[in-house]
Order: sequence, then structure tokens, then C-alpha cells
Amino acid sequence: MLFTTASPSSGRDGKVILSRDEPLSLSERQRWEGRQRRIGLTGGIASGKSSVGHFLEQQGIAVLDADLYAHEAMAPGTPSTRAVLERYGVKVQSELSEGLDRAALGSIVFNDPQERTWLESQLHPLVRQRFDQELQAHVGERVVALMIPLLFEAGLESLCSEVWLVHCSPTQQRQRLMTRNRLSPEEVEQRIRAQWPMDRKTELADCVIKNGGVSRSWTSQVRELLSATPPLD
Repeated sequence: MLFTTASPSSGRDGKVILSRDEPLSLSERQRWEGRQRRIGLTGGIASGKSSVGHFLEQQGIAVLDADLYAHEAMAPGTPSTRAVLERYGVKVQSELSEGLDRAALGSIVFNDPQERTWLESQLHPLVRQRFDQELQAHVGERVVALMIPLLFEAGLESLCSEVWLVHCSPTQQRQRLMTRNRLSPEEVEQRIRAQWPMDRKTELADCVIKNGGVSRSWTSQVRELLSATPPLD
């Protein structure tokens, strides 16, 4: 949840920058130009990014997960968690541990864009730092994948040599959110509105992976894309 809404992010110099309001034109897109193939994996909420990411892991590809790094940053006792508790108090504290009640926190930040901006300004620099660390740890790999829900919103295309967008219809997106996350229709709309529209992201992606038909029908497309991986000299 905590890295899947539009908000500030960390720039190349480590400073927090506001996420872009307008998409880049074709001539303005930035990509990683090193020898390593870096696949940016993104898409709308509940579009199927995690399924594609898991498939890539099964092919032996390291998948660096922005949401995982955000959850690590919000573990009990971390500076980010202490800052959240200081700001919101017991209403976001878990009854079972010293950690956070993520559902209660989500109800606050998805109802108030300013609070969402504050929360992610705490998290995005830490997530960017983890990406830098993990990319360095995997520097010898021919290909790595960076699973970043807010890749375009946060301006992180420059970390990737190419961007794959996992796509499904708005109806499927809403159905999956209500089923998987047990959200009300109003909560679903709040989360969808917090991201750029899928069509907007489609214009900026290098490849669109269709995940709206038969289950896992996208695997052949992903295999074909992976076959283009060159050797790392």
C-alpha cells in the first residue's frame, strides 16, 4: 500500500521531489543505458504486477520490490514507524504489537492527500536507498526487475532500461480490489484515483502486458520478451 499512491519521491541526489503532474513526452523519456538489462515492472493497482513478478522470479530473475522495501521501513521500532505514531497516535497503533494498524493508517492517507504526501515523503527516500543498495548487490546479473507501482508518478524510469506495464480493464481492476482487499466501492475508487490512469501509463511504457483474459495467458508474451536478453560481457 505505502508505495502505491502518487506522492513525493527521491531524486538522483537523494532529495525528496514532488511526483510529476504531467507525463513525459516520447523525446523526454529517460532510461538506464548501462550493460545490465533492468526491467521496470509497473501497472495500476490490482493489475497483476505481483503475478508477473513472481513468474520472473521463477525464471531466475531477481525482482526488487518497492512495496517490500516500504513495508520494511514501516516495521515496528523503525524511525518511520515512530514518526507515524507521533503524528497520528494510538488510532494507528496495532492492538497486537508495537507496530502499525495498516488498515487504520490507510483510511487516513487515502482520505487526505496531504497526509498521504507526508507519509510517502517519509518513505520514498528510504525505498530509493534500498533500490540503490540492491542494484549494487546484483550488479553482476544479466537482468533484474524493479517492481514499482508508482514508477512513472515518482519519476523512476531512469533506473530502468525498459518499462513493462501490466494492464487490465478498469472493471477487472475494481473487481479484483473488492475481492482481494475486501474494500468498499468508495475505498476502491480512492485507491484508483491516487494513481495515474492506466491509459496515461500505457503511453509511456515500452511494452504492455495484457492481463485481462484467461489466467496467466500473458506468460508467452513475457517469455518472448525475456528471450531478447543479451549476454552481460
